[in-house]
Amino acid sequence: MKELYDAIFHRKSIRKYDMTPLPSDVLSEIKKYATNVKPLIPTIKTEFSYLTCNNVKNLLPIKAPHYICIYSERAEHYLMNAGFKLQQIDLYLSARGLGSCWLGMAKPARRLSLKINGMDFVIMLAFGKSAGILHRANVPEFKRKSQGEITTINGATDILNAIRLAPSATNSQPWFFTGNKDKMQISRRELGSIRTLVYDKLNQIDIGIALCHLYIAANMKSQNVNFFYDKQDESKTPKGYEYMISAALSSRL
Repeated sequence: MKELYDAIFHRKSIRKYDMTPLPSDVLSEIKKYATNVKPLIPTIKTEFSYLTCNNVKNLLPIKAPHYICIYSERAEHYLMNAGFKLQQIDLYLSARGLGSCWLGMAKPARRLSLKINGMDFVIMLAFGKSAGILHRANVPEFKRKSQGEITTINGATDILNAIRLAPSATNSQPWFFTGNKDKMQISRRELGSIRTLVYDKLNQIDIGIALCHLYIAANMKSQNVNFFYDKQDESKTPKGYEYMISAALSSRL
């Protein structure tokens, strides 16, 4: 867990790769790690698949030697669950000295199925050896909102700072955290009708990414995290935001 936590503070999205395929033993270790990542919602079925550059259709000019795709059954919060799981892999890759990048505009090539065992393709990560600088040197290199722009919570500064550094589609950072250090309510900024067409799916994945950072940072503080839906919390959602989920934090000491 510590290696994932440390990676939060220096990871960056890598857009240029050495196209040399990774050794088979390294790929095997990545696949083994992926099968054991923690879900946000344990009841949601998911599956990973691995592609090479020739099997990916991407609207952006980002080419990598490897791609990991997550597929999921359609269930409540399945997009957040996908983001939560795949971000653990994103951080793991960074900790292993490999680059990765979320690809919201990419999908398996048409000749490949967008379904696996009845589950739908959700999103993918490009990954491989970076062709440039792999990590940020320090936190100030991140272009992120200040803590005051993403939360009204007093306390839990270290956890909230880890959340603040989470990546998101076009760096939109749609999350907002209210409540207190023991029980947080997580919301996302409401979208207009046009932006909903582009960002609705991606922003739900983004929330899952932020929750992954919350979970990892809380564990480093010896705290358990329980995620759940609370109807009363929904009624407390700030104006201009949509309630997503709540998180209860408790000490393991």
